[in-house]
Amino acid sequence: MNLIGYPGELIYRPGDRARFMVSADGNVTFDAQIVRVICGDATEGGPGFKEEAVPGLAQQGIAGKKQVTEVGSYFLVPGHKSMEAAELGFIFNIFATTPTKGPQILVARWESDRKQGFRLLLTKKGILRLETGDGTGQISALELKEPISARQWLGVAVGIDEARGQARLHVQKIAAYFTKATVLTEEGKISYRSAGSLETPLTFAAQQQIRDGRKNTCDFYNGRIESPVMIGRMPGPADVTTYQAQDPSAVAALLAHWDFGQNFASDKVVDTGPARIDGRLVNLPARGVTGSLWDGSEQNFTHKPAHYRAVHFHDDDLEDCHWTESFSVDLPGDLASGIYAAKLSAGDDEHHVVFLVEERAGSHRSDIAFLAASVTYTAYSNEHYDFDEPNMEMKNGYVTTLYPSDLYMNEHRELGLSTYDRHSDGHGVFYSSARRPLFSMHIKDKIWALAADTHIIDWLEAEKFRYDVITDHSVHHQGVDRLSAYKVVVTGTHPEYWTTPMWRAMTAYLASGGRLMYLGGNGFYWRIAVHPEKPWLVELRRAESGARYWDSEPGEAHMNFTGEYGGLWRRAANPPQSLVGIGTVATGFDYSSYYRRRPESNNPRASFAFAGVNDEIIGNFGSIGGGACGSEIDRADPWLGSPANLLILARSEGHTRQYNVVPEETPFHHPTVNGEEAERCFADMVFFETGGGGAVFSTGSISWAASLAHQGYDNNVAKITGNVLRRFVDPKPFPEPDHLPGSDEMLRTRTDAGHEFYLGIDRNP
Repeated sequence: MNLIGYPGELIYRPGDRARFMVSADGNVTFDAQIVRVICGDATEGGPGFKEEAVPGLAQQGIAGKKQVTEVGSYFLVPGHKSMEAAELGFIFNIFATTPTKGPQILVARWESDRKQGFRLLLTKKGILRLETGDGTGQISALELKEPISARQWLGVAVGIDEARGQARLHVQKIAAYFTKATVLTEEGKISYRSAGSLETPLTFAAQQQIRDGRKNTCDFYNGRIESPVMIGRMPGPADVTTYQAQDPSAVAALLAHWDFGQNFASDKVVDTGPARIDGRLVNLPARGVTGSLWDGSEQNFTHKPAHYRAVHFHDDDLEDCHWTESFSVDLPGDLASGIYAAKLSAGDDEHHVVFLVEERAGSHRSDIAFLAASVTYTAYSNEHYDFDEPNMEMKNGYVTTLYPSDLYMNEHRELGLSTYDRHSDGHGVFYSSARRPLFSMHIKDKIWALAADTHIIDWLEAEKFRYDVITDHSVHHQGVDRLSAYKVVVTGTHPEYWTTPMWRAMTAYLASGGRLMYLGGNGFYWRIAVHPEKPWLVELRRAESGARYWDSEPGEAHMNFTGEYGGLWRRAANPPQSLVGIGTVATGFDYSSYYRRRPESNNPRASFAFAGVNDEIIGNFGSIGGGACGSEIDRADPWLGSPANLLILARSEGHTRQYNVVPEETPFHHPTVNGEEAERCFADMVFFETGGGGAVFSTGSISWAASLAHQGYDNNVAKITGNVLRRFVDPKPFPEPDHLPGSDEMLRTRTDAGHEFYLGIDRNP
């Protein structure tokens, strides 16, 4: 992969200027052609890769260059005259997560070329060390005799007296009630001059330096720093006690207090002290995390900000690659919405930079909307679990297959992490950014996310349905207005991550007579947030339950972008069953199975779906696992809100022992592969009417769409999907659901220790 890139924006509109950032190994020249992607599946057994060049949107001989990405977060404060004080001190609390990784900067105002200023750092032995320089090339050092401990709150004070050539370094353990407070102090003579220019910034959690003629940032710190203060004198132990026991701004001779307990969604940090030197958080460190005062009395940072005055910095944080633009094209004003790519080529090297085009607000060209899961695509990029998770082969049930993108991501960790990964210090990743190469949107690659969704686009094209492509982001920002122009909305294979505005928009759309076809599995599962000012950023907290790769730390379940409680929609009073009739029950990745029709499929309310289909077995074929029901599957559950008028048209069966019930379905620890659990591993194909003449059809399987192209699109999966879509486009209203009984199981319950609904599992016939 010698060519790699990303679009300036994930989503463009007709008439926009589309910008592209490309990194080319070897500074080669390359060509670019804008193409419309019809099918991104180049694997054996799939429909085949399909693209169409957009006339007039090609460029040749573009100069390529290797682009540099800087990862690691820090806090940047512009230089100020108050930092030139003859006596200067800093007080703050730290919670180091990898103290021996070093060197790691805690605070610095340092000119690396002159060796002038000061820097406080952790050495490779985890020892706190103050280094100062006077610009002559000589560095003085003062360090503690003992290393600090990992994951323990410590009060830190550092002071410098330039006139007397004195420095003091003080560390005080923030003791639990049953332990003795530890105090470490060192004082000594130093050689020091403040930084030579007011343009030299003050940095926390990293330092800036000049190397090879360019400025870069280095020596990133892993861990938390709590609201620092800067004072105009040498601090002592009493000042640390005052800082910790009261408002930090109560420390005497205060110059600046950077309050990390305000503006949790912003990268701007307000200085509440007299100097008023506001700072900026760079590269998206974690906010809304617990500080030294947190005692479990409050779980929501908005209710007790003083308990959340910390920022968690990581050496692998990334908000934006900040690559320079390589080329741009003006998209035609009449360009149809769809999935597009800038196809880059240089000799044998080829790479598609995928982006989405949708109609402008208020515009539409069809009655059918395909809803591209742009929020989910962002959340998944760029996951490393096939490399990093030791249990992936056991989880999947097969030897891990690594694609070129997996190998490239493993070698280029600077392209950031996904919300499925952990940071280098073991903490879960809260944020994911679209301003970098997004491997979840790669085509000619593994069939997941966008590549899997192109199976639906390919089928719509083959069946000559007219459709528009719309995106999660437009639904998030425009609400029900983005949906209301369409008679039917069709989801992709895996619309897993939904924001609150998206959820409200879809419920309003269905309540007003809209029709929804949910052609996937594990949808509407996690509640996620989009940054209010930077829509290329999404945030996730994996709270309390759900199929997850890391757990939110105690007290950190609320998303700092919005203040909302994170985690499963099921735990936020909105289970997916209440929206689309079904919700996630199990996952398995070895083989896909099939559905067996049920008597309800002949009910006059839903029999249109099976017109021309006489088969009892549905979807015992497909290019993902060999069947239409697999990977991640959903079933109905009236306990969780499946409507009483819901019809279970078909149900899957025959899943392998690799299919395991998701954690929220098994609240206590026990083997999940036994007779009782295996009985619960099935998907339901369902239909129900909504208010205003609308309806919902759900398949409950990620692999459903991979069966559409079987035998040249002539199969029962394609026929059922087409039947439903044609009926949903028909303006004839569906009957109101008030007096429409559904499947028998939806009306039968039993009361036992678990208050479990039958759902067709009759253990005591």
